Amino acid sequence: MTVALINANSRSWLEGKLPDGVDPLWFEDAEQLIELAPRAEVAWLDMVAQPKAREAIALMTGLKWYNAMSSGVDWLPLDLFRERGVRLTNGVGIHAQTVSEFALMGMLTMAKGWRQVVRAQDRHEWLAQPPGTRELLDSEVLVIGAGEIGGRIAELLRAFGARVTTARRRPQAGELGQDEWQGALGRFDWVILIVPSTPQTTGMFGAEQFAAMKPGATLLNFARGSVIDQDALLAAIDSGHLGGAFLDVTTPEPLPSDHPLWSRENVHISMHLSGRAQDALFTRGSARFLDNLARYQQGEPLAHQVDLLAGY
Repeated sequence: MTVALINANSRSWLEGKLPDGVDPLWFEDAEQLIELAPRAEVAWLDMVAQPKAREAIALMTGLKWYNAMSSGVDWLPLDLFRERGVRLTNGVGIHAQTVSEFALMGMLTMAKGWRQVVRAQDRHEWLAQPPGTRELLDSEVLVIGAGEIGGRIAELLRAFGARVTTARRRPQAGELGQDEWQGALGRFDWVILIVPSTPQTTGMFGAEQFAAMKPGATLLNFARGSVIDQDALLAAIDSGHLGGAFLDVTTPEPLPSDHPLWSRENVHISMHLSGRAQDALFTRGSARFLDNLARYQQGEPLAHQVDLLAGY
């Protein structure tokens, strides 16, 4: 019998659908989670605060598979998983549509000056001229990180007539590699970051990269706040070299209320909401968990398994 430790908040999506041979342990709160943790062979702890989840994982000496609904797994104890031989699966792709919609929303918001339109409505003021007149048509866009989310962003942007170039660590035909995109930044009107959070991507976008960008270009970050040097970003914004930034992620999170990024007119902060701005998150996450649970029971390879050395 496979003992699976599962947040009771997922019960309505899973009960009656679990494969034969699975004994679910539904935990209602953090205290019950810690109590049941040592019994877990399989665990899905989403909706638990990260520190408490890490505390529980440390107690799971018999854990064989950990399921995460998030795409990023940098907060999990990957070294411990490697040491104990635990398989880890993540939610890569589950968030692709909603993050892509946020990316387009961010670009259109900035291109059309939508912030000024909303403020004019709040003032009951009728604008005689549009505050923004840029179009996505024929704009040059670089998407760094061409996984499922980056690929979906590129697909939607091409439907708008944008000229999209994708880049990744191991480029495929028509894509740019690490050294190539660094040298091509001056071509692009928009640069979108959607890379995994790993030691290799920490601080990958700093003063050198901002200086190489096209004057007036816009940066969008949907990766992790740690991927960019925020001081260098502020300097590029304040110098006027960078046209703007749309930040779904920051360092730290939440961003302190007195942080200067909040006060820059051409910086938009969406508070790491993009991946959760959907009503199908748990439906999709539960379907993936059930599929992998059936694979696990049958001794088959798990889908969307994370490379614990690479971190994604």
